[in-house]
Amino acid sequence: MLTTVHPKLPMRSKAATLAYYTQLGFTSMGSHDYPGYLMLQKEGIEIHFFEHPTLEPSENYGQVYIRCSDIEKLYNQWIAAGVAIHPNGALASKPWGQKEFSLLDPDNNLLTFGESL
Repeated sequence: MLTTVHPKLPMRSKAATLAYYTQLGFTSMGSHDYPGYLMLQKEGIEIHFFEHPTLEPSENYGQVYIRCSDIEKLYNQWIAAGVAIHPNGALASKPWGQKEFSLLDPDNNLLTFGESL
């Protein structure tokens, strides 16, 4: 039986990835530092990252869809904190019954946050 999923996304720099996701409120998991690998968590979700030093961000199509509640509050918190929203990803109600917004991390991984309308 399936219980949860933890996406794995590419990263060029562990330090840059950690810094970006820390500003979003993610924290490192565990006390061990694995070479070339990073595990982050926030409010019950995990995202894992593997080192890919030759990654060309413009060629990266990593994507994660994260369901959330109180999306307007989350969006406004991150706007106030100076988090850049994807140029085409401002908070909007979508025809498929979701309110969504999107971010691009330093490696061009697309993070889309959605709440059912």
